[in-house]
Amino acid sequence: MIEIVNLTKHYGSFTALDHLNLSIEKGTVFGFVGPNGAGKSTTFSILATLLAPSEGTAYINGIDVTKDPKQVRKLIGYVPDFFGVYDKFKVHEYLDFYGASYGIPNEERKAVIPQLLELVNLTDKTDSYVDLLSRGMKQRLCLARALIHDPELLILDEPASGLDPRARVEMRGILRELKNMDKTIIISSHILPELSEICDELGVIENGQLIAHGNVRQIENQLQAQKVLQVKVTENIEHAVSFFEDDPNVLEITRDEQDDMLLQLSYQGTEEDQVALLKKAVEHGLAILTLSQKQTNLEDIFMEITKGDE
Repeated sequence: MIEIVNLTKHYGSFTALDHLNLSIEKGTVFGFVGPNGAGKSTTFSILATLLAPSEGTAYINGIDVTKDPKQVRKLIGYVPDFFGVYDKFKVHEYLDFYGASYGIPNEERKAVIPQLLELVNLTDKTDSYVDLLSRGMKQRLCLARALIHDPELLILDEPASGLDPRARVEMRGILRELKNMDKTIIISSHILPELSEICDELGVIENGQLIAHGNVRQIENQLQAQKVLQVKVTENIEHAVSFFEDDPNVLEITRDEQDDMLLQLSYQGTEEDQVALLKKAVEHGLAILTLSQKQTNLEDIFMEITKGDE
């Protein structure tokens, strides 16, 4: 569905995108993760045909975004990070205006607008003025606007930005519905745990370069050579510390502040090494209750990739 080839964008001496390459298959929900200024919005603006690249190009369904932007715009629905709405329009008038702009016949618009309002939970606001809606409602209305022509690809730049917790939950539910409709979606967000819930794949971008790509677990493996193992023993904690200190894959041992029988090991071995470590510990008489790998969430990944910018 999306093929990005050596996509580069310079602003004078500043490089916003640096030879970005990425493929996204049809029906995929793809999450773009990265700090502010990493290149997410620049990439989205190019895909939406609003910005010309300095080098390289991108294809949507095989159509070059730089050579045939009109055809590309028929395929995409775009929600930018800073959206705008027209004052003095009622909600249904707002959507009707955009539907007419896409050349959708009047009878078809009358049929599809109520469906879209139901999808984004704005049915009861059809006669409300757009400028009186809450931020969350406006955000959902802009999503309905992007869907008015039934695009194959949705490009959503920070769709949950600035929303309160309830509005974020509502937005996440709508995105799940769109996923079930087999839409291809590319979405950026700093609400990282939400991406893991709805995305099939994630891409981590920093300084205009894609530094990791895959599902959540694959990205963790790419970014973090070290793991954290949690070991719970029932007795003789000092003997356990001495044992683990002798393992070459254990880089650091810390005692848990709340539980004096729990150890955290900074560990660089493989899963096979972990199995061998547990077996050896039992053979040495350690009273191990549990040995598990601490789960790394997307917030941990974000802190890991951006720690050089602090």
